[in-house]
Amino acid sequence: MDNSIPLKKVRAEIAKCMKCGNCMAVCPIYKATKAEAGVARGKIQLAAALLEGRLPFTHGVEERLMTCLTCKACSANCPCGVKADEIILAARAAVAGKLGLPLIKTAAFSALKRPLLFDWGLKLGSRFQGIFLKDNGQGNRSPRFPIGLDSKRVLPVLAGVTFRDAFVPVSLANPRLKVAFFTGCVTNYIYTEVGKAAVEVLRANNIEVIVPEEQHCCGAPVRIHGDVATAEEMARSHVDSFAKLQVDAIITVCGTCGETFQHSYPELLVNDRVYGPKAGKIAGITHDISEFLVNVVKINSAALSGVNLKVTYHDPCHLVRGMGVSREPREILRAIPGVSLTELKNPARCCGGAGSFSLTHYGLSMDIHRHKADDIRASGAEVVVTGCGSCRMQLEDGLRQHGTPRKVMHTVEVLAQAYAGQKAGDVPA
Repeated sequence: MDNSIPLKKVRAEIAKCMKCGNCMAVCPIYKATKAEAGVARGKIQLAAALLEGRLPFTHGVEERLMTCLTCKACSANCPCGVKADEIILAARAAVAGKLGLPLIKTAAFSALKRPLLFDWGLKLGSRFQGIFLKDNGQGNRSPRFPIGLDSKRVLPVLAGVTFRDAFVPVSLANPRLKVAFFTGCVTNYIYTEVGKAAVEVLRANNIEVIVPEEQHCCGAPVRIHGDVATAEEMARSHVDSFAKLQVDAIITVCGTCGETFQHSYPELLVNDRVYGPKAGKIAGITHDISEFLVNVVKINSAALSGVNLKVTYHDPCHLVRGMGVSREPREILRAIPGVSLTELKNPARCCGGAGSFSLTHYGLSMDIHRHKADDIRASGAEVVVTGCGSCRMQLEDGLRQHGTPRKVMHTVEVLAQAYAGQKAGDVPA
């Protein structure tokens, strides 16, 4: 088997790189490490060397390729339009094809592509999390024993009842629109209140919501780590589940999930004559909830009650650069009476979380997060609003580690308060 096939697909992208170094100005990894191998330019040269056979496939190369947040800042700011993130993902896939995946990743991805097993594992974890994690008295937990995590790390609590298990469908007599809600893993198993808020807001706008039972992980972690075959399998599963639905839109509350539906599925299945067109169909009706509410529903600010909060907004990488959603969350926040929005100096700078990156490179992720924490502190905001559950976990942890604890909320949670007429100095605990 030719393990360089993924790299051959991005040969033209590799050739476009002029080695100018503009990516150095925006790469969070490079800013933290000052290492050439940390920046996109360096990784592209590693990819080129692998493609041309000048460099062997080694675990050292693998580690350098994995030291990337896939935040897309390099691609968004490249004067030559090089899609550096696609090159890095292709190189990871090539290395995984040659060296195989580490045992722990193989086990994790095997569970992810088996929804019943994954669901059972998370629910079991919810029941017994108190054995391994201690309550820190602030609504989160920290490791009780050395279990491969920093003892000071702040972790969210797994919900006792998942969002999808708790969801009760409601048929509206004459709905304005009908949508399918893709919850994603974090909303389903951890921040269930985000799912509840999303449904409340959609129903308040006379939109009927269904939550397909067959849904599971979107597959982004699998693809990002180089297991393309499993990512394709998971993509086909969701294409089967969502393409058959008679809905006007598919709604997501996570930039990574939304980008996966909008872009990754069509890319993964582009050569599949059956699934490619279906993937394109669901991509065309997938919306982040804030973009959907502002551009499609066009919510009426006159229907909103006051929510007295001083907030700032963090742009998740895959939402702002993957889905192109930045204006809409801010429009929602500014439309809510009583909400005062103060912009960060650099709101789209990566928080350092990047899903599992903060698990495998915790110290580096906290070094990167320091800039975000300083920015949030300078804003004077009492609440940080964002549109991604993974970012929320990183923000909750990082802000505490850097002495800047703040409440973190999803945009739709603030909006749900306004629809519910909740007044407040009421920052929920």
